[in-house]
Amino acid sequence: MTEMTDGVLHTLFRSEQGGHEQVVLCQDRATGLKAVIAIHSTALGPALGGTRFHAYASDEEAVRDALNLSRGMSYKNALAGLDLGGGKAVIIGDPAVLKSEELLLAYGRFVESLGGRYVTACDVGTYVADMDVVARETRWATGRSPENGGAGDSSVLTAFGVFQGMRASAQHLWGDPTLRGRKVGVAGVGKVGKHLVRHLLEDGAEVVITDVREESVQEVLGLHPEGKISAVADTEALIRAESMGGLDIYAPCALGGALNDASVPVLTASVVCGAANNQLAHPGVEKDLADRGILYAPDYVVNAGGVIQVADELHGFDFDRCKAKASKIFDTTLAIFARAKEDGIPPAAAADRIAEQRMADALAARAAARKA
Repeated sequence: MTEMTDGVLHTLFRSEQGGHEQVVLCQDRATGLKAVIAIHSTALGPALGGTRFHAYASDEEAVRDALNLSRGMSYKNALAGLDLGGGKAVIIGDPAVLKSEELLLAYGRFVESLGGRYVTACDVGTYVADMDVVARETRWATGRSPENGGAGDSSVLTAFGVFQGMRASAQHLWGDPTLRGRKVGVAGVGKVGKHLVRHLLEDGAEVVITDVREESVQEVLGLHPEGKISAVADTEALIRAESMGGLDIYAPCALGGALNDASVPVLTASVVCGAANNQLAHPGVEKDLADRGILYAPDYVVNAGGVIQVADELHGFDFDRCKAKASKIFDTTLAIFARAKEDGIPPAAAADRIAEQRMADALAARAAARKA
């Protein structure tokens, strides 16, 4: 336990990945609930971020995941133009075994105890139906069903936002915000990837897909029998795309870490823009992409449509209002590319600087207001 605590305290108080305002450890023995709620920043407003339900290898891994994910939400929400900070929660355990109504209610009580400093939503292992249960114990649960005052499935606007990021990438690189005639490879055609494929085909792109689930591939192919769409066996075949003359755009829409020391050297695409979270496997990958002349649209910028949607529930959900906000991902992505060029840095670093400046400005304004 000492080793775990020392590691967590180092991350919290002394590392560049730290700076969190608050970390709450939650336990309810009756239901088996063990959870971590991490609030990274409330500079822009209450900390919004989903609840991940996962069987972590260790408690330390769970805490580190909560810390990393919550920090990422601060940056995502800042660049999405939301007046919300960043937070994230993890529930430790296998949801297939541990999840119950009583556990979710207990978790909701912990969220409520924070008095609105943290607003939760869905993430890996939690779903709309789960947020409906959590919301019975707290006002601060979003991602609920339409029947319970929520927005429902956020994948529609997530895909729309990624499409806007692609359009901005095309504008920056080729001078025209269209994917017409471009070859786009989509790795992962689940909820988000499926919608993204539709946007691409409607815009005139040629689409190549892959997924670890063959049934997902067949479903998407069946939805577009007349479209310019094909499938390959796996992600390695997709990113190389040797038999197809290469890709113009690669869209990782499945697991994180898709851009790594093995994949980057063989990428044929000129642009990477996808929905997956945490696409860069480790620091330095963004420079490797830049060195190869590959334009990277930062994942937490272009996949923000979902968080824009759940955030809107706090004001009474309106789809058209959300879509208008998500369409601004186009302008934000262009601004990041411009800043990257101006500062001579990769787009991922430019995005971080813009987000950090917005948070710093908010803190400065708050301090000035206190003095006034």
